[in-house]
Amino acid sequence: MRASPAVLNQAALSVAAHRRIAPYLHKTPCLPSRRAFTDGTQLLFKAENFQRTGSFKFRGALSKLTTLNTDVPIITASSGNHGLALSTAATITGHKLSVVLPETVAKEKLNKIEALGVETILHSDDSGLAEQHARALAETEGKVYVSPYNDETVIAGQGTIGLELMQQVPHLDMVFVAMGGGGLISGIGSVLKAFSPQTRIIGVSTAHSAALDASIRAGEVVEVTHSETLADGCAGSIDDGAVTLGLATEVVDELLTCSENDIADGVRSIAWEEKMLVEGSAGLALAPWRANRERYAGLTSVVVLCGANFDRETILPVIGGPV
Repeated sequence: MRASPAVLNQAALSVAAHRRIAPYLHKTPCLPSRRAFTDGTQLLFKAENFQRTGSFKFRGALSKLTTLNTDVPIITASSGNHGLALSTAATITGHKLSVVLPETVAKEKLNKIEALGVETILHSDDSGLAEQHARALAETEGKVYVSPYNDETVIAGQGTIGLELMQQVPHLDMVFVAMGGGGLISGIGSVLKAFSPQTRIIGVSTAHSAALDASIRAGEVVEVTHSETLADGCAGSIDDGAVTLGLATEVVDELLTCSENDIADGVRSIAWEEKMLVEGSAGLALAPWRANRERYAGLTSVVVLCGANFDRETILPVIGGPV
């Protein structure tokens, strides 16, 4: 099916964003799995865990800031990775930045953001409520709010991953992407549906916080119950009228949810079989491939490893379990 004008426009924004931000990016490798396959199966990892700031979020953050004047202060909300990415991008562009984070943010993420000299504001134990607080401060203090996902320019930056994938993998059957607010999957999916429409996009959510999954199925933004999850970067609600809902609804070919055990298994597999330490959201993206590997036999699959900014106290018990 031909991509809609909205998807084609979003893909074009990614092409433009790549021209602006490529000099500052790491073109992250697409690494073949260390597993041995004899049936033509290929499993590869788009290693955004090696991106600047340890996460794909740097792409979207820099994409946004390179379009904003530096004389206006910026504020954002983040469970950690977006805040760190925007803080790092601000050191390049010269913007003054404040970051609102949930009180449950991983300590290492908080420490890294504060080390960059950015103002940090801890608010509530829910990333959705932290986002609402940041929006309120933007209005009262005359700051520009930058959404982690609900922004076409941010999404365009994340979509540059799709442009790199097409260069790195000549024939691409499946791409597995963890879903939170939907910026990553909307960006990658728009690029691939524009330039490689045969590629199937698999959206993977944690069962403990599957707001975008539920909203796509309902055809509108819906509220879901949120519980603590190892994939903390994918936790939280999405905005009413979020641009990601329409984009993700079109570009995602299949929606899957995974349990906390599945996510932990994914993290352990990447640690011990692929020799990389990643955060829970990256383990989430691998989980369905591991659980249904026979279904993907003979196909070329890419798992997007979205980041590696884990909390040590959280990750150590996980990787110590059975593979």
